[in-house]
Amino acid sequence: MHVFDDLDRSLIAILREDGRAPVSKLATILGVSRATVQNRLDRLLESGAVLGFTIRARQDHADGGVRAIMMIEVTGQSTTAVIRRLRGIPELLQLHSTNGKWDLVAELGAASLTDFDRVLREVRGVEGITNSETSILLSSV
Repeated sequence: MHVFDDLDRSLIAILREDGRAPVSKLATILGVSRATVQNRLDRLLESGAVLGFTIRARQDHADGGVRAIMMIEVTGQSTTAVIRRLRGIPELLQLHSTNGKWDLVAELGAASLTDFDRVLREVRGVEGITNSETSILLSSV
């Protein structure tokens, strides 16, 4: 397991804002050499602490579609099996474990309401899911 230091945390914070920043720019911002930044990036990638680099687009600028948050209740000891099955649903964008009344929180995305309805039925049909509550995300503020 990778242990983060202040330089790692700063590097990750900068990359969250600009995942395409060149190594030379990162080095200048952090006040270290390009070689140090490259070594840190390599180590973070090799350890799995950083999974990759991507852009972040505002969701309300996406090309239509439906996004929602689904709270999921799971029966007894079936959480691992439920998670494994849910990860196979392409429209499930993110999945989080949580505490309280709900066991899992999922972010869903679908191209249309018809697709969204299909995804809801697919998730609710997963063995081990006993209850769910879904809220469609209307806009980002």
